[in-house]
Amino acid sequence: MMDCNLRPYQEEVVQAALRGENSIIWLPTGGGKTRAAVYVTKKHLETTANAKVAVLVNKVHLVDQHFAKEFKPYLGNTYKITAISGDSNEKDLFGCLVKASDLVICTAQILENALINMEEEKHVELTDFTLLVIDECHHTQKESVYNKIMGRYVEKKVRKQGNLPQILGLTASPGTGGNRQLDKAVEHVLQICANLDSVIVSTKNFTLVLQKVVPRPKKQYDIVEKRALDPFGDHLKAMMLMIHEFMPSTVSRSLREMGTQEYEADVVELEKAGVKKENRLIAQCALHLRQYNDALLINDTVRMVDAFWGLDEFYNSRKTKLLDGTDLFLQGLFDENRVELKQLASNARYENPKLARLQCTLQEEFNDENSRAILFSKTRRGTHCLFDWVNSNPELQRVNVKAGILTGAGTGANHMTQNEQKETIKHFRKGILNLLISTSVAEEGLDIPECNLVVRYGLLTNEIAQQQASGRARAMNSVYSVVAEEGGREIRRELTNEYLESLTAKAIDQVQQMSPREFSRKISELQQNAVMIRIQAERKKDEREQRYSPGQVQFQCRGCFLPVCSGEDLRKIENTHHVNINLEFERHYTAGVQVVLEKSFEDWEPGRVISCRNCGKEWGMEIKFRRVVIVPCLKIKSFSLKTPGGKSTPKQWKDVEFQVKEFDFLKDMSSRFPDLDLDD
Repeated sequence: MMDCNLRPYQEEVVQAALRGENSIIWLPTGGGKTRAAVYVTKKHLETTANAKVAVLVNKVHLVDQHFAKEFKPYLGNTYKITAISGDSNEKDLFGCLVKASDLVICTAQILENALINMEEEKHVELTDFTLLVIDECHHTQKESVYNKIMGRYVEKKVRKQGNLPQILGLTASPGTGGNRQLDKAVEHVLQICANLDSVIVSTKNFTLVLQKVVPRPKKQYDIVEKRALDPFGDHLKAMMLMIHEFMPSTVSRSLREMGTQEYEADVVELEKAGVKKENRLIAQCALHLRQYNDALLINDTVRMVDAFWGLDEFYNSRKTKLLDGTDLFLQGLFDENRVELKQLASNARYENPKLARLQCTLQEEFNDENSRAILFSKTRRGTHCLFDWVNSNPELQRVNVKAGILTGAGTGANHMTQNEQKETIKHFRKGILNLLISTSVAEEGLDIPECNLVVRYGLLTNEIAQQQASGRARAMNSVYSVVAEEGGREIRRELTNEYLESLTAKAIDQVQQMSPREFSRKISELQQNAVMIRIQAERKKDEREQRYSPGQVQFQCRGCFLPVCSGEDLRKIENTHHVNINLEFERHYTAGVQVVLEKSFEDWEPGRVISCRNCGKEWGMEIKFRRVVIVPCLKIKSFSLKTPGGKSTPKQWKDVEFQVKEFDFLKDMSSRFPDLDLDD
């Protein structure tokens, strides 16, 4: 087993934890937070009777990474370590695995599910553990899974219930919570400390050593002038104005500047308003305006052709489901302008100047054949557009740029599977790829090689994301580049984030300088408030769920307002899947392509995508439950709900105003299939 030796600054920051105190270790990206946690875990297992440790992470790929690269090499010969994620079939026996292990590494959601689930082989209590290590612990706030777990912990502490585990949090930056004043930033840091019931520790005596280990990259702003002419973007805006004119004038006057995130927020709200009023003209116009606005944002970030093909794909998918005059107008508008848009998008004279600047930045770096770079883009779609651009760019191919995409896992378009993520990272480590084009998934926690260049391209994020992205440029003489338009919002946000980064450090310093008594008093007040808020939230949730009986709630397709089922027809499986058990529902949908998931599940497997038979709106997918019966599983965002109090458009199932009954396999399937013998 390898020796777990620490650098001087790591030894300094683990002292509170070694004394058995709850603490948050604050070290920059690349500073060795996880190694410090391994050391604390080792000492804890060696010195604590009946020790049991859980290491919680917020992303699935970090489970295997922490297991293989950190905890197993140092502790694997002496202790039983189990790695469990949503991809693991073993998660369904979590309670049994915890009993059989000294150390479990899992996603926070796995632990949260086990705390709720009362089946013996699945259930655990917080008091089953003696140490909880929480990676990227700055997420322990608001409605996050980390905060749900720690909310239970804090409530037990306030009520003086049970022997609670020691807490060790790890973060590169707790941030300021968006606050720009020192007193508010201090409040935010204190709230994170209260949520984790911990002090926050950082190196005071070995800052120079830390700076040598984690050198800060040279920051450069690669500024481009605003496009002199943008006929493609102008044409899109002219088409949007025609849609504005098609709507009531009072509606379009309230919309902000086209091609901005603010405009997107406006049309999202407009679509909701249209659905609630059952005004299909407004709802559909809003949906289409969002597509045009997306095209403007893409045109501002990558190539004009990327913006064009995105719109073209959207309208091709809708051609066969034109229900009324609104659909005919919107489809006709695009069809009439398609040829001209395509011609404008193909004219290289008006191409995005940011791409030329990005090309120069990458060329300069990749003149050195050993260079590695990460290019951060906002959206999955943006990463794919940039990947196509890199691979079709002769100048970048000449300097041997070998690009790969890294985005979040999932099942939708442009998502990656967990295995695809692992393969991409492995190829980047080995040098098969030398440029990662990534969404924010590569900012946090991922073990990727030190980079010579990190580029932030067209991004508006907070100071935490900026620090984490910057921390990826860890090679000597590395460069952190911001490619942005002159006077653009990206530059203003980047400068704001620099200020907030320094404000975070000041806020932490102020918290650390508080007397133990004052700190303890403030934390106790915040925790008691949090418990009260949690109790009130639970009460409100119960009230909301009891507001209507299931039979009073009518589900309508969000695309065409067709009534399709009642709340009485719905059941929930394991608090996750919401299915319709009424056979009559099948006549309202068509089933399309098979959903393919990389992982398997204990009780169910995916079936086909389901869509509204009337308008084509996607509703969810079929699932095969217990290998016996196929039931439709619904996405709540695809429906509007009509109740005695009016219409609503819930974003999540937890927002519905009635109680969805638990699925009773024998009872519900007997009523669905009276002739089926379920006792065999």
